[in-house]
Amino acid sequence: MPGFVMSSIGGMDKAILSKYLSLEQEKVQCMYVWIDGTGEYLRAKTKTVSIEPKDPKELPIWNFDGSSTYQAEGSNSDVYLYPVALYKDPFRGGKNKLVLCDTYKYNKKPTDTNNRHSCAEAMEKAKDAHPWFGIEQEYTLLDIDGHPLGWPKNGFPGPQGPYYCGVGADKVNGRDIVECHYRACLFAGIEISGTNAEVMPAQVVSFLGSVLLLRKQVGPYYEGK
Repeated sequence: MPGFVMSSIGGMDKAILSKYLSLEQEKVQCMYVWIDGTGEYLRAKTKTVSIEPKDPKELPIWNFDGSSTYQAEGSNSDVYLYPVALYKDPFRGGKNKLVLCDTYKYNKKPTDTNNRHSCAEAMEKAKDAHPWFGIEQEYTLLDIDGHPLGWPKNGFPGPQGPYYCGVGADKVNGRDIVECHYRACLFAGIEISGTNAEVMPAQVVSFLGSVLLLRKQVGPYYEGK
């Protein structure tokens, strides 16, 4: 059995990871994902289930120690995970799933960072108006030293102008990562509608939730078939 080769930042040789991800798998890994008490960062834990779930309602409510995620006091730290969305897992592949979750306190009230709860209530009340919900996510790719990817280590790139929607290795940094992200979203079933390089080198934007615009138009609205 080959040894595990670790990098200076704790990463493992991806060839070794690929070997184990390719093993036959009868059960299903479901990674529960939620927003922690910062309102900015994600947390996750994985549950094994016997049958591939087709709907988040088929998965059990789970819990975690909220005192370690800024979501509860240590004296009463149980926080509950309610599965609300299910996606194919592009990292583990196979029948494995990513499970997006709402978080609720011990008294079954939404946690302070569970903004989806009130949003879902508003969307339900306005469902006859066919509300649309979309996200524009901008991000900057960073090297392992925290420096923007591809920037000169002791200086800055040229002024903005050639980078927005740019083409070519001298205009766009980290395009391989962008393509991996795009394909992972499509595989998972996320409604990603597009992406492009932004005005700063190593800055990218993705658009999610507006794929409905490409579907059949019925009156003033668009409906998928």
